[in-house]
Amino acid sequence: MAAVAAPEVTWAPTEESMRATSLWSFRELAARRYGVEANDYAELWRWSVDEPGEFWDVVREHAGIIGDGLTGPALAERRMPGAVWYPNARLNYSENVLRWARTQPDQTAIVGLDEDGGRVEYTWAGLEAATAALAARLRELGVGPGDVVAAVLPNIPQALVGLLATASIGAIWSVCSPDFAEQAIIDRLAPLAPIVLLGASGYTFKGASIDARPRVAAVAAALPGSPVVEYVDDLSRLPSAPATYTRVTFEHPLWVLFSSGTTGAPKGIVHGHGGILLEAAKGIGLQFDLGPGDRYFTAANTSWMVWNTLANSLAVGASVVTYPGSSNWPDVDRQFALVAESRATMLATGAAYLALVEDAGLRPGERHDLSRLHTIMSTGSVLAPSTWRWVHDAVKADVHLSSDSGGTDVCGGLIGGNPWQPVHLGELQGPTLGVPVQVRAADGTEAPAGEVGELVLTGPLPSMPVAFWNDPDGALYRAAYFADDPAVWTHGDWISRTPRGGFVVHGRSDATLNRDGVRLGSAEIYAALQSIPEVVNSVVLGLETPGGGYWMPLFVQLADGADLDDELVTRIRSTIRARATARHVPDAIEAVPGIPTTHTGKRIEVPLKKLFVGQNPDTAVTRGSLANPEAVDWFVERARVFRAENGRERT
Repeated sequence: MAAVAAPEVTWAPTEESMRATSLWSFRELAARRYGVEANDYAELWRWSVDEPGEFWDVVREHAGIIGDGLTGPALAERRMPGAVWYPNARLNYSENVLRWARTQPDQTAIVGLDEDGGRVEYTWAGLEAATAALAARLRELGVGPGDVVAAVLPNIPQALVGLLATASIGAIWSVCSPDFAEQAIIDRLAPLAPIVLLGASGYTFKGASIDARPRVAAVAAALPGSPVVEYVDDLSRLPSAPATYTRVTFEHPLWVLFSSGTTGAPKGIVHGHGGILLEAAKGIGLQFDLGPGDRYFTAANTSWMVWNTLANSLAVGASVVTYPGSSNWPDVDRQFALVAESRATMLATGAAYLALVEDAGLRPGERHDLSRLHTIMSTGSVLAPSTWRWVHDAVKADVHLSSDSGGTDVCGGLIGGNPWQPVHLGELQGPTLGVPVQVRAADGTEAPAGEVGELVLTGPLPSMPVAFWNDPDGALYRAAYFADDPAVWTHGDWISRTPRGGFVVHGRSDATLNRDGVRLGSAEIYAALQSIPEVVNSVVLGLETPGGGYWMPLFVQLADGADLDDELVTRIRSTIRARATARHVPDAIEAVPGIPTTHTGKRIEVPLKKLFVGQNPDTAVTRGSLANPEAVDWFVERARVFRAENGRERT
């Protein structure tokens, strides 16, 4: 059989560019300390997963992480869950972030932009001063190590100051975006019982002034213990205070992030100071090669894990850009305008956003000065090949465009980009360092190249959750990742490995389609539909029917003025067949008023499938977690009809 040609290379490093990366000096340090011989990225990755204790300790030393007791074993107990990292360590996340105020005090740390044309900048010295002042105020309000400080804040500089001030005390941080539904915020923050709730008076979104105070007040009133509300609009009103940092254990809780909440109550995912510092040093510092002189921008709202990468970029000495406004208003390519305005060197964005700009027919590279932009990281969903090519044609030819996949669970990437390997169209470059990725076949063996399987991790990472909130015996934690096989972390994604060592993501495994015993990823269908301008959004479901049958409908949200006529149905089917396979062609195509999505733009395939199998709508879908909860109503009725037609309607 003739070998299949490799996809085209869309970006490739040069010998000169490789030598200039932090990864190069990292490899040299690994060679000096442990005699590591790694001629390429694949060999370096192999050492990183074979000897995780050695690898992560070199990460610590190379990054210059400060603290006490860091000379002991990096990985004292190698198990999952419950790996023990640096058992003798005492350190503080904020102290490590703000150490850059010693070496580059007058350099810009944060550029805050808004829709009204406002711009505020914090130098590193100014950021440390603001952090110290707010930390002193929090202490006055009774906050100490282990207490919770919650926030309802948009993506503004003060949100980062709040995080750093909280962590500097050894308190625990958690933030929700004010555009979440009131009940959705309460559902997340109430179990944490925060002592203080930070808020902002308002912000501008799509040209409208948003008064956030009523929502902040309503949330505070609904939280247990009636937390003190502190507004952080003007931090300069606070008296100055000395910068102090409480060093805590490696696994001491840093922040609580939340699962999407689409399949039940949102789970509070707790990460530790040490694990997140190591992940920042590896993921931001080595994989993305960011450091002093770089500027990182993402338009993520504060409830999305990607927002936390702003703080992690500060941890490696890069400056960051905050923006609380709409990312596609007044122009669809607003993110690229902000890249130009802030002179950012890296943009992290969603694949859906890039497709939106492509579909609008815009060419951002001709409209904006993107001369400093060297890296674009795409995440959130699969990046279609057409959009991949469009970025190099219409944005910047030589930009390092990488598609990355990870999650809130580890607050970082598992597979994605690196500065040493070429990028092949449609492929994630490879596993990130230290991440023991395996493609697990249904029989528990490692799947061969090209075969779709479950993404599992065969060893621990320092940024794995230290716990779930209110899960004292760890039962929820184990059920989330270790129910299928207690020996490996099952992440919930279907992936395949390419012959080049890269990866293709096929979608969530718990929403996997299964046609005639062949497992299919929904991602291929969504990618194919991006070339059809009449389809704004879509969701495909795989549903078992009586007698062993299977029904795979595709629900499409159409653009204004478009009709699902025979011509469009035929074009949708033929496009999916041509760009995926005949097995991916749906059994039915139906137009819907809207596709329910989370606030981060993710489809809720699993909750919708639960409606069709008869679960109560009130428990199948947590509407407060959705950006457009009204879109669920159509699916509730359609699911009722489906069950009636198949003899499954509840009586």
